[in-house]
Amino acid sequence: MFFVKRHSRPHRQGGDSERSGVVLSVKNLKIETAGRNRPRAVLVQDVSFDIQQGEMLALAGESGSGKSLTAAAVSGILPNALQASGELFFHNRQVHEWDDKRRRRLLGKEIGWVFQDYQGSLTPFMKVGAQLAETALTHKRLSGKEAKRLVLGWLDRVGLHPERTYGSYPFQLSGGQRQRAALAAALLPRPSLLIADEPTTALDVLTGERMMDLITELQAESGCAVLFITHDLRHVWRRADRLAVMKQGRIVEAGTAAEIRVRPVHPYTRELLEACPRVPMPEGWARPESM
Repeated sequence: MFFVKRHSRPHRQGGDSERSGVVLSVKNLKIETAGRNRPRAVLVQDVSFDIQQGEMLALAGESGSGKSLTAAAVSGILPNALQASGELFFHNRQVHEWDDKRRRRLLGKEIGWVFQDYQGSLTPFMKVGAQLAETALTHKRLSGKEAKRLVLGWLDRVGLHPERTYGSYPFQLSGGQRQRAALAAALLPRPSLLIADEPTTALDVLTGERMMDLITELQAESGCAVLFITHDLRHVWRRADRLAVMKQGRIVEAGTAAEIRVRPVHPYTRELLEACPRVPMPEGWARPESM
């Protein structure tokens, strides 16, 4: 999958991809079906955003709004039936001009993924430790012993029993434990961007909260940027720095999470706010009379 470079207008005021600290900059992303014998359907259009180092940007919207497709396009893992165009900058490098092989090197080493389907995050017939050690050996120059030591350290950091988890098969772990192991695998190479695609959807509420707390803690420690895909605004209010609201393949509103929560502009954003269960406002925020 290639991004096709094209002349485009600035994607956001102050959104220059050469600005210091920008990890990812997406300009005028368009995703459409690639069928030859039928009219092309546009699934995502004119999507532009950037993410600073240490920042969490949430892409929020209903199912089918284009959030996960956008994340897949950023990583170059769209299915062959879809085609993306636009411009993509990763640490000021024009990734849309790279070939597929070079782009794939980004995934895993510089871009980490945590998927919503924790069932498919780990190979079922390999022990967890062997899978994570393989990741370590792929992205770092380590001996087998060094890789195991690194993996044990990360399993401990995500709150798992290191030795027990290392020697376990995925089916021997709970859903929350598998998702934590997947997070360890994603962060082990120390990527500068973590894409968390609905990481709490398949988990119960309490485990989901713990998972998001862990992502936030590890983000603060490592300084990585996070692209957080979600339909749950409660997580956005607690953790995201900025929010982009998607509807029918377009970003209809973007800004800081605090500003949008207090003063939503687009009617669709207001609908999402009305549908979101009320949670206490953080200290220092004013609640508008309309909410």
